[in-house]
Amino acid sequence: MKQSLKYTPQGTCSKLITIDVEGNTILDVDFVGGCHGNTQGLAALLRGMDVDEAIRRLEGIDCHGKGTSCPDQLAKALRSMK
Repeated sequence: MKQSLKYTPQGTCSKLITIDVEGNTILDVDFVGGCHGNTQGLAALLRGMDVDEAIRRLEGIDCHGKGTSCPDQLAKALRSMK
């Protein structure tokens, strides 16, 4: 079953993350705001990845001492879908 989530990240330059998941597989990720090239690259790498693996890899990544980052916020969003 396909699930979609619109997640508002906290403490990052990105303003919205949209995620589509089917079963436990990431179908698509789209960021509004943030570092465009980096978020596009992140989204491309995550397509087809297992949700748990993505959380494991992304959780805790820090951006410039903010205590979070776009990847970390994406991990939080994925965790909220479980």
